[in-house]
Amino acid sequence: MSSPTGPASGLPVRMPRPRQPGRHRRPEPLAAPEGAPAFVLAVPGPPSTATRSLAEEVVSIARSELPGLDARIGYLDGNDEFPTLQSVLTRAAEERFARFEQARAAGADVTEPDGPVAVVVPLLASPDNALLRRIRQAVMDSRVAADLTDVLGPHPLLAEALHVRLSEAGLARADRARLFTVATAADGIILASVGGEEAVQAAGITGMLLAARLAVPVMAAALDEEGAIAATAEQLRGSGSQQLALAPYLIGPELDAGLLDAAAKEAGCSAAEALGPYPAIGKLALAKYTTALGIAPQQSQGTPVR
Repeated sequence: MSSPTGPASGLPVRMPRPRQPGRHRRPEPLAAPEGAPAFVLAVPGPPSTATRSLAEEVVSIARSELPGLDARIGYLDGNDEFPTLQSVLTRAAEERFARFEQARAAGADVTEPDGPVAVVVPLLASPDNALLRRIRQAVMDSRVAADLTDVLGPHPLLAEALHVRLSEAGLARADRARLFTVATAADGIILASVGGEEAVQAAGITGMLLAARLAVPVMAAALDEEGAIAATAEQLRGSGSQQLALAPYLIGPELDAGLLDAAAKEAGCSAAEALGPYPAIGKLALAKYTTALGIAPQQSQGTPVR
């Protein structure tokens, strides 16, 4: 016979699990605030199927980290198939106003929304002033209230991503503790960026973190400056490095086709793949968004390379 407070005797009673006290307590799951601005990933470079796949993977990672996120993709050089950044921002503003009008028509006590319609996050690892000016101009041309964040780097997670790409290409030891050797592992790394001197300086900061991971010298150089990669290779060889590797400090869409292969050939070394949709890219993009809104999702410590 059931008691007033529970099931009949003999049946299991599911009790709420007590919250674990102290520093090891699980963090409360975080979701996007209701009515939060849209997260708009600004993708540079010529759009393509590969670019769209990369951008969608980055957005998917961001959504998995922050449920309920209104995430969209806008292409700097969009067309009928790939929506432009300007059109994506305009659409976000129209939908936001439509939701307000619908709520008001239903009799809800609502006020017209204020604050940014969107937070625009450039899909760039390092500052490329020419591309950032174009992104900023597209935001202005949309006439939509939107915040534009900084680029994703420099950051320790990008050093981790570079390490992984080098190890995938057989150009670096996968184990940070150097417990085993790789015959093709490089003893000098050229970190290639595009976007001028400021981009090279930003790449150099991440390069120092990469050098600490690999215990080999790492030097940054401009991929889009004639002779810069070859000169850096010569400098590394002059300091004792014999087997070099070229690591693109680039996500991918901003990289001109053939530029990386030509630079690697000029420097006489092998090259790793661009960073691409590495999980850290999506997490860093989301971090730019949440920082702009003043919310703090659970911080990732990165994935150790084993």
